[in-house]
Amino acid sequence: MKTDRDVGDMRGVTVNSFAEEAPSSGMAKNGYFYQEMEQRERDEQEEGSEDREEGQDSPIPSGDDVHLYGNQTHQGGTDSDVHGCVLLNTSRRYVKLMNFEEEVRAHRDLDGFLERACILLHEDEASLDDVLKTMLRHISQDPHTAEPGCNFEEIMSSLFTDAGSQEVNVHLLSETLQCVTATATGIQYQQSWLCILCNVKNLQRRHVCISRLDRPQNWGENCAEVRYVILILAPLKMKSTKTAMELGRTFASMFSDISFRQKLLESKTQEEFKEALVIQRYHLTAAKRKTTTVEEEETDPHSHKPLKCRDFFRVGRGIYEDLCRRLPFYPSDFTDGIVGNNKALVKYMTTSIFLYIAVLLPAIAFGSLNDESTRGEIDVQKTIIGQSIGGIIYSLCAGSPLVIPLTTAPIAIFISVIRGICDDYELDFAAFYACIGLWNSLFLIIGGVFNLSLLVKLFKRSIEEVIALFISIAFVADAVKGTVKIFHKYYHAPTLANSSIEELNRIIRGMPVGDMNLTGTLPESFILCTRARPLLCLLLMLGTLWVGYTLYQFKRSPFLHAKMREILSDCALPISVLVFSYVGSYVFNDIGLPVFDYHKGPVFRVAPLEKLTGASVLSAMGLGLLLAVLIFIDQNIVVSLTNAPENRLLKGTAYHWDLTLSGLINILMSVLGLPWMHAAFPHSTLHVRQLAIVEERVEGGHLYETIVSVKETRVTSLVANILIGVSVFLLPVPLQWIPKPVLYGLFLYIALTSIDGNQMCDRMALLLKEQTSYPPTHYIRKVPQRKIHYFTFLQMVQLLFLCAFGMYPLPYMKMIFPLLMFILIPIRNCLLPRIIDAKYLDIMDAQHM
Repeated sequence: MKTDRDVGDMRGVTVNSFAEEAPSSGMAKNGYFYQEMEQRERDEQEEGSEDREEGQDSPIPSGDDVHLYGNQTHQGGTDSDVHGCVLLNTSRRYVKLMNFEEEVRAHRDLDGFLERACILLHEDEASLDDVLKTMLRHISQDPHTAEPGCNFEEIMSSLFTDAGSQEVNVHLLSETLQCVTATATGIQYQQSWLCILCNVKNLQRRHVCISRLDRPQNWGENCAEVRYVILILAPLKMKSTKTAMELGRTFASMFSDISFRQKLLESKTQEEFKEALVIQRYHLTAAKRKTTTVEEEETDPHSHKPLKCRDFFRVGRGIYEDLCRRLPFYPSDFTDGIVGNNKALVKYMTTSIFLYIAVLLPAIAFGSLNDESTRGEIDVQKTIIGQSIGGIIYSLCAGSPLVIPLTTAPIAIFISVIRGICDDYELDFAAFYACIGLWNSLFLIIGGVFNLSLLVKLFKRSIEEVIALFISIAFVADAVKGTVKIFHKYYHAPTLANSSIEELNRIIRGMPVGDMNLTGTLPESFILCTRARPLLCLLLMLGTLWVGYTLYQFKRSPFLHAKMREILSDCALPISVLVFSYVGSYVFNDIGLPVFDYHKGPVFRVAPLEKLTGASVLSAMGLGLLLAVLIFIDQNIVVSLTNAPENRLLKGTAYHWDLTLSGLINILMSVLGLPWMHAAFPHSTLHVRQLAIVEERVEGGHLYETIVSVKETRVTSLVANILIGVSVFLLPVPLQWIPKPVLYGLFLYIALTSIDGNQMCDRMALLLKEQTSYPPTHYIRKVPQRKIHYFTFLQMVQLLFLCAFGMYPLPYMKMIFPLLMFILIPIRNCLLPRIIDAKYLDIMDAQHM
């Protein structure tokens, strides 16, 4: 009988931080190796078991760094004889990661393995026993590792707890080494690899064999997705630095890095596999050296230094540090994934197509909205050209190339308000628009120069989630309003067009007197409205959403090959848009669908600023300040969400430079009469997800996705924006073949996919679930349930206020919307701690690991 579960009650375990020993930034900071040894207790061994445990050599010195945890259950009577029960002793020890900089043995172990490499790259066996038999057979047949006095069949049996026994059916591994992380949710196992240790009496030398399985295998608890098996064999009597445990520490330290395991997965030959091992050794050796030599930048919003007033008076310091941080990686932004072994051309191609569709269609939709509100001053053509110009500049010059700039719904609302002010006070729209944009750009540049992006430290996760969810709701609201407008216009009984009444009278007069009964159908030109049109629009919108989201989730299905599932998932949005554009424009071509308007005329026109008076310029300054607050908050929150720790971006951030660049781009947009733009949510986070390599893990019965690495490139956004510029030549046809309902379906798709990982949505869902189905998240374990619901309710109140002011029909109410977004910062940092304990707020704002 097994005495305890693998995680179990850990009250007897002390976990110490090893931040100084962590060899790689890709590893968890609080990870330890977890050794589990399970031994059968026999009646004849009970007398000597205690002595054996006391005299056993440990590769790690005992003390504060090592803590033993044992839990034993004893059963009396003859139950073991009747029911086949046995006693199983489970001993757990935490083992330190191997320090490749200080411990020489790590390098010697790896060099010895590289000389006699025993690597199996395409193991297709499904059971653990078959995999281990293949590995032992490979070791026995290798002439360089001959063991004449060793019986490998006995070694195979000694790997398990039922070795040499006929009556015991408990078939478990005797000694393993796994990496675990002490997270807020408990103990989390790395289940994609397994290191098996075995001390063999008749061995003459140590042996290491690594097997990479063709597909992940489920071998039980805490081994639900094994992809790598590391077999360590060592003689029974060895020097303390050469034991099986020490050798296992060396390779387990390397495999604990999730990005390294992904590189091994991409290796096609043994030479590439060994090369990856050598590179990983270099990274582990240089990791600690790098942490001690590189000082933390003073103006990095992600640094842990407290915010001080003097930081805002280091003029230009933030921009300088951003450029120093990012410029060394500038060439690699173009070559990663294109030059070298790890090419990602297919992923780049699918991501560029995704961005092209995901950016072009909102540009058409917001351009159509601007066309209606400004009466043609800013139309679809200008919006597409502005998107292309601004996007190309941003992709070439930005410090965060994965961020996507876009004209957004709040910008479109702001432009409509400016049009109303110009009509009320008889101002020239082009001049007043340009003046507001220039003031806005000035404030943004000043914000970048004086390091105002350091205020990002005050943006807690809950604030970012409220604003992100508001943007998603805004996309849904635009789709719903557009659909309701179509129903209001067309959904009523068929009526005659005005020009068809006289024609109908003429037909009636020409008919014989005795045949005045009108049977059959009227010509289509006679009919103004039918119910088929709005119903078709509704089906096209929902169909675009359904097909797109179904294909997006297709990568989690068991159908087709993994690579094909990934391609279909990456191309979900383009496929859905093309399919339903074809359905609406060709299959139902007899039903007229609403499309955007197109105006021919000059694209660029310099704004006549001389038409403005001094009072107009001063009033434009106030509006420019409000617009700058809106762009400042959106820009920094989107960059923060894009560079979130769980995305594992490695090339650094550039908050101050990106804010300054947004100001410079909007100068050009303002003067030429093009729509303003800034970093857009959720396009930027979706861009990261498209370029990410994801690993799935199982924890507490729930499936989680972990980003292994992201291709940080400028190529995808650059290609997408160039294609958007070329799309100007596709106006009006074939772009007008994309009906407006398909655009609304795109909005719903973007809104739905953007809420993945939004913790606020997860906590709102708890209100509808029974407690037994709550997921094992960190806040469920550490925060009282009532406090969780209080916090969720307060977030929902903030969200309602944002929606009320941001979507209120009165235009002047929308003007204070940027200030309301800024007020969320003191609400979270000053007001909420008076309602809910600060320690609970910090837990709920923490990242889920």
